[in-house]
Amino acid sequence: PPPPPPPPPLFFFTQTTAYPMLRSLVGSEMCIRDSQNIITWELLKNVEFDEIWSEEFQAYYMVPKFSESVKEMDGKEVQIRGFIIPVDIVQDYYVLSANPYSSCFFCGQAGPESVMEIQMIKKYEGLRMDQVITYKGTLKLNVDDIYQLNYILEDAEIIE
Repeated sequence: PPPPPPPPPLFFFTQTTAYPMLRSLVGSEMCIRDSQNIITWELLKNVEFDEIWSEEFQAYYMVPKFSESVKEMDGKEVQIRGFIIPVDIVQDYYVLSANPYSSCFFCGQAGPESVMEIQMIKKYEGLRMDQVITYKGTLKLNVDDIYQLNYILEDAEIIE
């Protein structure tokens, strides 16, 4: 007779995701697999802005009020995919954008919620304008420092 069919797959559920689970996977490994929160630009749109006058700059600037769903991601390791914009390659300053450069925040085509400062853990050679990249790192929400973007990915690494 033919061998018996393999047992049906088990599933590991989180609040938002069901993962097929290997029978050999144990508790701590399941947690490691779920520790990578994949976030989207759609989630990051959940922010409102107040205009505040700056005496220092003699101009208004926008202060974010993040939604609860965005605040939950603050300080967590996340993954996000977007278009890379090399702002200053000498200073190793890069921005990830929801949109290509021609339609991004810096060209007036999108809001500040559509870009993220990338603070890379190491230097990557050959990053090209509008190259689509997925990063992982720790998300930091910025409401105080007008010299930085509202979203910052610290200790960022390219994963694909």
